[in-house]
Amino acid sequence: MQYARLDGETVTLVVGFVPDGHADLLYCGPRLDPVEDLAALRASGSFGAHESQPDAPPVGGLLPERKDGFAGPPAVELRYGGRQFSTDFRPVRCEANADRLTIEFADAGAPLSAELEWRIHAGDVIVSRVKLNNGGDREIAVDRLASLALPVPPRFDRITSYAGRWAGEMREDERGMGAHGFASRSRRGKPGFDGGNWLILGEAGGDAVIGMHLVWSGDYETVLEVDADGRAMLMIAAALEAGEMVIPPGGHCTTPAAVFAYAADRSMLAQSFHRYVRETILPDRRNWRARKVHLNSWEAIGFDMDAAKLIALAEEAATLGVERFVLDDGWFGSRRNDRSSLGDWTVSADVLPEGLDSLIDRIEGLGMDFGLWVEPEMISPDSDLYRAHPDWCLHEPRRERPTQRHQLVLDLSQPAVTDHLFGCLDALLSAHRIAHLKWDHNRDLFPAANIHGPAGYDQTLALYALIDRLRAKHRDVEIESCSSGGGRIDFGILSRTHRVWTSDNNDAIERLRINAAWAQFLPLEVIGSHVGPSANPITGRRLDMDFRAKAALFGHMGVEADPGAMTDAERAVLRAHIALYKDWRAVLHGGALFRLDHPDPGVSGLLAWHDASGLALATQSRFAPNHDVAPVRLAGLDPAKRYRVTLPEPWPGKASRYLADADGWRAGHILSGRVLMERGIALPLAHPETGWLIALERMDR
Repeated sequence: MQYARLDGETVTLVVGFVPDGHADLLYCGPRLDPVEDLAALRASGSFGAHESQPDAPPVGGLLPERKDGFAGPPAVELRYGGRQFSTDFRPVRCEANADRLTIEFADAGAPLSAELEWRIHAGDVIVSRVKLNNGGDREIAVDRLASLALPVPPRFDRITSYAGRWAGEMREDERGMGAHGFASRSRRGKPGFDGGNWLILGEAGGDAVIGMHLVWSGDYETVLEVDADGRAMLMIAAALEAGEMVIPPGGHCTTPAAVFAYAADRSMLAQSFHRYVRETILPDRRNWRARKVHLNSWEAIGFDMDAAKLIALAEEAATLGVERFVLDDGWFGSRRNDRSSLGDWTVSADVLPEGLDSLIDRIEGLGMDFGLWVEPEMISPDSDLYRAHPDWCLHEPRRERPTQRHQLVLDLSQPAVTDHLFGCLDALLSAHRIAHLKWDHNRDLFPAANIHGPAGYDQTLALYALIDRLRAKHRDVEIESCSSGGGRIDFGILSRTHRVWTSDNNDAIERLRINAAWAQFLPLEVIGSHVGPSANPITGRRLDMDFRAKAALFGHMGVEADPGAMTDAERAVLRAHIALYKDWRAVLHGGALFRLDHPDPGVSGLLAWHDASGLALATQSRFAPNHDVAPVRLAGLDPAKRYRVTLPEPWPGKASRYLADADGWRAGHILSGRVLMERGIALPLAHPETGWLIALERMDR
């Protein structure tokens, strides 16, 4: 056996391969000493054959196949002439350099080859891709081509997956891998609310974790199988319908990327992904601008809009310190409700008789810039566009066209469709001073087909091309990705946009859970996080403004409520928190994020640390069983350093009455990192819907 290793700053991967045999992952963990004996490493982690195995024990390896008795899922499933056939890929070349591992496989009995590439990026995140080449004279249909096949290191025996629904995204589900493993697949034409393409593997008795994700905005397939010997194989791939991907003679296809990262604990894993997103994924990172406070018009006025109401709303927003006014659904065509006009992207004279520029002038005069809601991929049957081009939507010939939210999906694989959409959006952005587009996507793809057959995969590629084309011409316009909230969040769409709308649910208790789950993979600056109204329109819950504002502060802060309907006291509290956000956003949006563990399941906490400053948020969402809740222990500090600790105001009204030494917390207490991490800070957190901010300044002298 020959060996290759890939080293990051903190991680090492070791691959063993037998030329004309197999390639397998031998080690994934903390960085090894450069002179580690790799042959001994393999021998120390291998078992001998037992009675119920083939005489040559099968190795799933990095490109698992059914040959040789491997009983797990194959990474490659192909068809010639409508019939599935087995592949026999064997490694013929393996190269490793400073940041890249490449293994070339050739099929022993067919004119096929495959190239697997693993490359280490910022944050020690490994990006995996597979390229499949058809060297024959017949076309090949691809039923599955996994972006990543990962032999799971044996000590990882737990899996954390995510499930959810509209307005209830990203619910963590942790369990043992069990005898039957895990499987998840989306069939919506987008990742959906289930979150099954985000996964974490963990140790039952330790903190180490491996996180992974498919960089793809269409359907995905995730399979984790555990065999009778306890060996686990995890695969993640873009889900394909029969006939959806065909490789012509002499052609090739390349999978979407999959990413994975090893880390010592959940906080370190989050920091790995955050660094990767900041340095590799986000568009125009070098021209990073402070994330402006948004006010979105939807919860304030919905479809009941006119110029006077919009101007009044903008005036109220400006008094709070809002920096961007976003005009949501209802500004175009005959769109007075959700039953018409998608596709007719012209300004409604009924809503804005003096035109869009008149409104933008007023908004800019108030010190804000302007954002606009669009849903380009959709079309209403009651629209001028549909009446002119009824066959521009996804549909199966001679079958009904079922709607969702009274709308259909445009077939982006048709060049005429994407040319038209580009023309509409380009005209809007060229004619008006629009700083931000909220790009929504509110309908599942069904049927995900056109006259040529299944079209979901091509739909995603065409979406990418459309956004890329638009961004190439309008580089200063920021784009937000929304899909009824968190229905389409992945690194593929994020590489083309600037932030994501993680949920339509602005209830602060729900958002604390939802945003904390997303923050495992996404840095805070891309997580749209708004202060909603009370009572909340989705949950009906009434929450104090102090709690709502603190929950929204840890993200890309905004407001989705009518300031004119708030009391003077509520506006004052919100204004103060917006000012705090502006003071701290460089820390929140540039720092390392730590999870704060607490014995009370109702208490949650995050700490952002950047340079010599840190800001933490500790919240209580339920009525605590004890009056004196356990102290909040901080994380990520230097035990030997001293820190000035203050509690930024405003404080939660009722809870602040129970705070010991209020004047001392205003002035600041000097404590060691060891005390802050081991003993913690006693905060009044007995009452539900209570939140405290904790500010830290490292004393370097």
